[in-house]
Order: sequence, then structure tokens, then C-alpha cells
Amino acid sequence: MSTIDSLILKTIVDTAHDHFFVVDADGQVRHVSPSAAAVYGMSCEALCASTVQRLEADGVLDPSVSLEVIRSGRPVQLVQRTGTGRRVIAQAHPIFEEGKLVAVVSRSMDLTDLQLLQQEYALLQQRFSDHLKNSQAIEREDSTLEHELDELEVKSPLMREIALLLRRVAPTDATVMMLGESGVGKTAFARQLHRWSARRDGAFIDINCAAIPENLFEAEMFGYRAGAFSGAAPGGRIGLIEQAAGGTLFLDEIGELPLGVQTKLLKAIQDGHISRLGDNQSRRVDFRLVVATNQDLNRRVEEGSFRLDLYYRLNVIPVTLPPLRERREDIPGLVERQLRRLNRRYGQEKLLDRSSWQSLMSKDWPGNVRELENWLERAWLSSDDIIHATTFASTGPGAPQTQEAAPVEAPEVPAIQRPLREGDGLKDALNRTEHAILAELCETLSSTYAIADRLGISQPSVVRKLKQHELRIQR
Repeated sequence: MSTIDSLILKTIVDTAHDHFFVVDADGQVRHVSPSAAAVYGMSCEALCASTVQRLEADGVLDPSVSLEVIRSGRPVQLVQRTGTGRRVIAQAHPIFEEGKLVAVVSRSMDLTDLQLLQQEYALLQQRFSDHLKNSQAIEREDSTLEHELDELEVKSPLMREIALLLRRVAPTDATVMMLGESGVGKTAFARQLHRWSARRDGAFIDINCAAIPENLFEAEMFGYRAGAFSGAAPGGRIGLIEQAAGGTLFLDEIGELPLGVQTKLLKAIQDGHISRLGDNQSRRVDFRLVVATNQDLNRRVEEGSFRLDLYYRLNVIPVTLPPLRERREDIPGLVERQLRRLNRRYGQEKLLDRSSWQSLMSKDWPGNVRELENWLERAWLSSDDIIHATTFASTGPGAPQTQEAAPVEAPEVPAIQRPLREGDGLKDALNRTEHAILAELCETLSSTYAIADRLGISQPSVVRKLKQHELRIQR
């Protein structure tokens, strides 16, 4: 390395906000940034006169991230406690020469600094929120919002404020992170953000990161060339990121993204290029990234299962969708929308009894919009022309309760007289008993869903058993 290159590198390390360590393969500290002295409680000279093994033994580095890299030969991220009692997030990367480890470069960020940045960002969000509430221009925008939300139900002031924020950032290419409990509607709002954007004519690629096996993730996300691995398609395959070119890539459950794929995704975000598996050619990909999670990514970062630098890249515009219990004004619209969908799907016109509204509005709905829609579908399938509140009084964690409604009396399971006949085995007796129970329920209940709920088994199991016993629902 030339003298000028050495001076440039030294300037970068000395002026960086992060705290840098450069360590030899044997653990000897060669260089540290001046800012590290205050965090680790030793002067730069004292640190450089020591080894990471000694610093770890003395509690200055607890543990040493560089030593972990020397042991494993791989990049490492962990939460470290320093000799001054501070907690820092440390990352370290190995440097190889001709296949041999020659050095380790690590950097760390004080979690105190990170918390201050988060507080500053929260303050900016609050100021922006106050601006939305006080701006007359935004009030005019709010009056036209209703016609642009398609099937989204946004009645509560809190949700309207979030919708307005999304509409304002939609024309940009800024990364949006959707936060909130499971079932609050993160995917639906991501789709609406896409429809509002200039990329609306492009593809909306929806990926659930928790649904793809880790060993297939990289091939699915980035694609592969023909012959890249055993079992690869003869012509290769275009990855999901490339399919989102010109459109929006939505990564749900981003907290489940494997660490190896996180590194490649970070690179794709930073320089806009990807490489398929088995391909040395770099490809330019232009896409808008939207992510969602119901996890605490800060904690995932501290645990070392999520990259800090990727977190910074994703957390550009965080949008937290509140749970349904905090925006009950949206429940009537959501119920009416779901009833319209069900009536169209099954070709009937069922109505909701008025007495049901108190039960629907008072329930906390821990599963949020998804739970509300699922229970309404079960109620629709288990009812006649009118859906009553008593339809919901069933087993399950999300069943709404009401004091006025009388409990539903489940049909009595028929008593089987003398179940074991002469010459019968246990299997014969069980089959005959099962047939009698199902036959009775086919006469008293109106759907396979209701039978499944009564018996505590799945609806497909009921369908299979009715076919096996040649039974049909009579009502």
C-alpha cells in the first residue's frame, strides 16, 4: 500500500463515528480509532500495546469480537460490554491473503448513541405528525383520501394520519418499514403504497421471509444460472428481486431473513446490483423496497441475528400500524367489507343481526384484522340468512363474548348403546361409533365447518370422514 493510501485509510479510521480496531491474526492490536479510548476505558497507546486475548481476559472486551473471528474465520456481529460498563454492537470481518487469515477489522457503535438517534427520530416523527394535523393543505388531501383507498377501511384518525403519511412518501423511492402486530394489515397497506407510487404499473412482489426454507432462500431471492447446483432448472431461474424490477419488492417477516442473505440484500440495496448463484455477471435491478415485521428488530440486532447496517438501511421511514383494539372505529367498515366479500364469493346475501355489534365492538381481537375476518367467515358459514352474535360463542382464543347472548348449546353427541357387538374388534366398534356421531351432527348442524368446530378437528378432516362414511349434511 502506498503512503498516500495509508494516510487516507488512517484519516478514515481516525475521523469515523464508529470505533475501529485493526488486529493481527495472532490477536495483537495494531490500530484503534481515537474515539475507542472513551468507550473502552484505555488510551489508544495502551490498547495497541495489548492483545485481544488479554483485553478479553481483563474484561475490557466482553467478549472480543475480533477473537471470535480469529477462532471461526467468519464475520461476526455481537453485543459487547466494555470495561467502562457500556454496551456496544460490534462487527468484525476477516482479511485473507492467499487463503490465510492475516488481519481482522472490527467496528463498534455505542448503543447509547443508537438510542439517542432513535429518540431524535421519534421527535422528528412527532413534529411531522403535528404538521399533518395543523396543515390546511393536508386537510384538503384528507377530504380526497376516501376515494383513493380502494378496499382499505380507514375511519379512525390514527389510521387516516398513517394513510396520509404513506401517500406523501409514495412518489419517492424511500424504503418503508411496516411495523405492528400480526394481522394488522401491513401487506394491505404495502400494496396501497405501491398503487400510489410511480411504480404502480410495475410488479408488486410479495415475499414472506418466514415461508421459504433457509437452504433455498438465496436461490429464490437472487436466482441462479443453469447448473449452479444439483437440481437446478436447466435454463436457470430469475430471482424474486429481478422480478420486482420497475416495481415494488415487499419483504414480509423481514426479521426471519437468514444472516447470509442479509449481507447480499444489503449489497443489492447499496449499489442496485445483484448476482445470480453461479454467475459472475452483475445485473442492475431497479426496485422499491418495502419491508414488514412484527418483531423487535432492535433486540434482534443486539442478539446478533440481524445486521446493524441493514437495519439502518431499512429503517428509513418506519410506519407503525396500531392494533385493532386501539382503532375500534375501523371495525364496522371491516365487518361490512368482509360480509360483501363473503356474499359475492358464495352467491348469497346474508345479513348481520344488530345485536352482534356490541360483541364485535367490545372484543379486543388479539389477532387483529385477520382474526376478525376469519371469525366472520366461520360465522357466515355456520349461520342461516342472519348472522347472530351467538354464532361467535364458540371455542377458540379469539371468539367474541357478549353478556346478553345466551350460550350456544352444542348438539348432544348420541349415546352409543352396547358399542362392542358380538364378533366385533376395537376398530369395528370405533368406526360404528364415529359413523353414529357424524350422522347425528349431519342432521343438527348446517356445515362441515360447524361440525369441525364441534368435534375439535379440522374441516378437511370432516369432509374426508363424511366421504368415508357416505354421509351428507341434511340441513
